[in-house]
Amino acid sequence: MCINIKKYSFIFSFLILLISCNNKEQKAKDESKETEPVKGTPVTITNISNEPISEYVELSATSAFLQKFYVKSNVNGYLQKVNGKPGMFVNSGELLFTIKTKESVSIDNTINKLDTTFKFSGVNKIKASGSGYITQLNHQLGDYVQDGEQLAVISDKNSFAFVLSLPYELKQFAPVGKSLELILADGSKFNGIINSALPTVDAVSQTQNMLIKISSDKNIPENLIAKVIIIKSGKAKTLQLPKAAVLTNDVQSEFWVMKMIDSNTAVKVLIKKGLETKEKVEILQPIFILTDKILLTGNFGLPDTAKVIIAEK
Repeated sequence: MCINIKKYSFIFSFLILLISCNNKEQKAKDESKETEPVKGTPVTITNISNEPISEYVELSATSAFLQKFYVKSNVNGYLQKVNGKPGMFVNSGELLFTIKTKESVSIDNTINKLDTTFKFSGVNKIKASGSGYITQLNHQLGDYVQDGEQLAVISDKNSFAFVLSLPYELKQFAPVGKSLELILADGSKFNGIINSALPTVDAVSQTQNMLIKISSDKNIPENLIAKVIIIKSGKAKTLQLPKAAVLTNDVQSEFWVMKMIDSNTAVKVLIKKGLETKEKVEILQPIFILTDKILLTGNFGLPDTAKVIIAEK
């Protein structure tokens, strides 16, 4: 009887030990499954936006003074006074130069000695013929100048404009009278209006010069290049995605996005594009909802159904 009890006790202990080992092995397997990393391509996601979009062309325009006043000497003589300097603003009729003729320099003292009542100066005053900035000063005090010689150049402030070389095929989008936005190199923006179009087209580039007038009192230097935004078309609200989210084949005959269908699976969805800007693409078909998750990075080269890991932005 004692032998049977020992025998059964041994079997019972062995079974308990066996069950305990099996439980430990199962627990270890479960833990290994939990700690095993999920395999997939690291990606970031974006959402559909419903915003205004405009298709535009960005061109360059150069500032210029279209009219200049050339101040010239009217006699042969020496400069006695120079009232201007480069960059100075002068008004029409303002005295700029005083010239004493070479004859008066020679005979002035002689005549005054012979007759002190004879007031002979031989001095000519030259005034500005228009208002503007002195952009060129050719002579300084004491210089000898000849009749008809250029003394200075005045850029007419009222003739200031930006000259836009517009490709002729875009003329329909920038007619005379159209308002445009100009952006300078320092980031400042101005509203301008196409004032006129020159009646010639460059034979090589097939561009036509358009003159843009701006409504600003800011002193803008000549030959400054500004960006000009010409809007070709636009929509008040439409579904759109960042350009990086839209993929295409080598010949650009087919376009698609990778859409998340669960927490770690993305599928290929064919789309039809609309308007495009530098950053955004309008999505015409299919109709996405704003909560749809679309791959933004890591999407290139993925198969139709791909396992992915959403990384932090």
